[in-house]
Amino acid sequence: MKRKYGIGILVCFVMFCFSIGNAQKLQTRPTVQWVEACIYHGDTIPFVQLRNTYVYPPLNFRTQKEWNDYYRLVYNVKKVLPLSIMINNTIIETYEYIQTLPNKKDRESHLKRVEKGLKQQYTAQFKKLSYSQGKLLIKLVDRQCNQSSYELIKAFMGSFRAGFYQTFASLFGVSLKKEYDATKDDKLTERVITLAENGQI
Repeated sequence: MKRKYGIGILVCFVMFCFSIGNAQKLQTRPTVQWVEACIYHGDTIPFVQLRNTYVYPPLNFRTQKEWNDYYRLVYNVKKVLPLSIMINNTIIETYEYIQTLPNKKDRESHLKRVEKGLKQQYTAQFKKLSYSQGKLLIKLVDRQCNQSSYELIKAFMGSFRAGFYQTFASLFGVSLKKEYDATKDDKLTERVITLAENGQI
């Protein structure tokens, strides 16, 4: 019995020493993070570029519904904003590429392929958007592209297709001509976008 007790103490002692040794190794191991440096009055000092921090007045909502609407807006912006950025990037890439094509026929053919590819890739994702998210996406496309969805469709696919899509959207109470107004109607949305893009919400 005494022998077992002595072995138990010995094992505990060895484990204790081992843990102390590892702790000392962890404490003495230097942590190195490389940063840029600049010369200031002959002295070399670290230079770290910090991102901006945006500060807004606190929100004062009168009812719980207004708070719920705000948090729904935050959720919708985080879901829809990446889609509007993707649309903008696709438009820029498509526009730049069709400028290299020699004639109208080749440009129209390429636009049809792009349209078909986008439908195959994103239709399922867009179908999952709620009504409010769809309306928000139309506005954010205008914000990202500086043109309404109607004008973009018209520019790439012609007046007839733009009119068709506008008529179809109007059946659901949505207008592709809706513009984004960061200073008035969409002031709160712009605040949410700024904070979301900066990782503050």
